[in-house]
Amino acid sequence: MRQLLTGARIFTGETILDGRSLLVGDGRILDIVAPGRTPPEVDRTVALETGDLLAPGFLDIQVNGGGGVLFNERPTAEGALAIAAAHRRFGTTGLLPTIITDTPDCHRAAAEAAVKAVAQPGSGILGIHFEGPFISPQRVGAHDPRFVRAPDEGDLDFICGLPARMPGGRVLLTLAPECVEDAALSRLMAAGVILSVGHTMASAERVIEVFDLGVRGVTHLYNAMPGIANRQPGPAGAALGDGRPWCGLIADGHHVHPLMMRAALAARPRGRMMLVTDAMPPTGTDADSFELNGRTIYRRDGRLVLADGTLAGADLDMATAVRNAGTLIGLPLEESLRMASLYPAQFLGMDGERGRILPGWRADLVLLRSDLTVKGTWVEGGWRAAE
Repeated sequence: MRQLLTGARIFTGETILDGRSLLVGDGRILDIVAPGRTPPEVDRTVALETGDLLAPGFLDIQVNGGGGVLFNERPTAEGALAIAAAHRRFGTTGLLPTIITDTPDCHRAAAEAAVKAVAQPGSGILGIHFEGPFISPQRVGAHDPRFVRAPDEGDLDFICGLPARMPGGRVLLTLAPECVEDAALSRLMAAGVILSVGHTMASAERVIEVFDLGVRGVTHLYNAMPGIANRQPGPAGAALGDGRPWCGLIADGHHVHPLMMRAALAARPRGRMMLVTDAMPPTGTDADSFELNGRTIYRRDGRLVLADGTLAGADLDMATAVRNAGTLIGLPLEESLRMASLYPAQFLGMDGERGRILPGWRADLVLLRSDLTVKGTWVEGGWRAAE
């Protein structure tokens, strides 16, 4: 069915347009219609409110849970779909369900779940993010240190085989580069796995070496890595000083001080910073705690913490992250929206499909009120109101 969406402003991924309409059909954007021009063969006209904003649907590359579901505890296709449904209420039309450091069996179950979920039309599942287990024992954060390890041949065979089993999907692996040899990194990337630096004690020199090899990302910049010092810049300093990688930023005001967020945006080239939520099961619920590997995580004052105060994921959704990018960092609306859609699409190699409103691109859209709360979303042209 060909639908004409009228009345709202349209953010194309580059600029905000007034007075245009958007024609969608067969899951794609067909046309941006100028005033006074009526497109042929419109089956339905949908009148949106003046002052609302149509934008590319948000993409989140780091989502541990939502709607009461933790992917580590429910590593099934149904679990991944439940998480995606919870985050869709907050404008996220595509995400990577994220499995943190756990047993090999849990990681393999999560991978099989992602293969199934990616194959379902309109699922919102873009693939899978393995955050560990190949991380530094000194920077585990809330990960269970019992399961931290170096990759073996079986691990490499399994992970390298996943991209071919997931047509159109993406496999992202966060690792500590000091814990994985160059040959293994090159093998993973040659198989189509996207690599990101995180939970690491690596020197800046080692991090630059792996950027030279082709590692593309830095997971939750500043967190689970040493701080920046004048003679020991560490992973964060390497990320700020090198223009190549994309960096994820948890913009909740707790993981990173607003001044450090502004410093990162000032240092990085435009287009290389992404908003991520690092969300956990409470997102979309009123729960005040949940269990992670036998430990209770508490929801307190906008933070998720272990009993000792260690941060354990974020109490955050992407719409809130977009608002925070304006209020905490001072970014223009257009750049905040790009950090939630276009830039993650480019990081994942999905630019050309997602992150912009252009003819031929996917009709994955979010409808925002003037206060940037979410009215609803379209995924492959299918509307769902935010509840």
